[in-house]
Amino acid sequence: MSMNRNLVSITFAEQRVSNILAAISTLETELVDLVSIPAEQRRELFKMGDKSEVFCRETLGVLADNPKLVPESLGLTEAQADLAALDALRPMLRRLQQLTERAESTELALGVDIFGAALEGYGLLKVSGKHHGLEGKRRELSARFVRAAKAAASEPVPA
Repeated sequence: MSMNRNLVSITFAEQRVSNILAAISTLETELVDLVSIPAEQRRELFKMGDKSEVFCRETLGVLADNPKLVPESLGLTEAQADLAALDALRPMLRRLQQLTERAESTELALGVDIFGAALEGYGLLKVSGKHHGLEGKRRELSARFVRAAKAAASEPVPA
């Protein structure tokens, strides 16, 4: 049975790579205002979940409808701008996440295809490599499996 499944066939011509990198540069330029919050700080922040979002939207709406109640120090205008920015960002984020997921799946598939072909090729080297002066190279390549074989040998045998 062949291990070579060929999950994906994709090529990246030089011009295509250049176009993609230019598009990414454009995204980086257009999204320059995005922030990066360190993980330790993220853990400490109050996050707006689904229920909190409904609360926030309704509260900002009531405050906007009753401006005489709202002191300037509250920052209602900034909060409303933040809400509008959130609404604009979400569809972009969904598309970027979908694209990233597809890119990661493609990366995985390429690795599977490559590893399958390499394993099949290694099997050919084991069978006929010595007849073509490739025994030394095959031994070199076999180092990839030494650690796995040692780990399996050190595991207790089920009774």
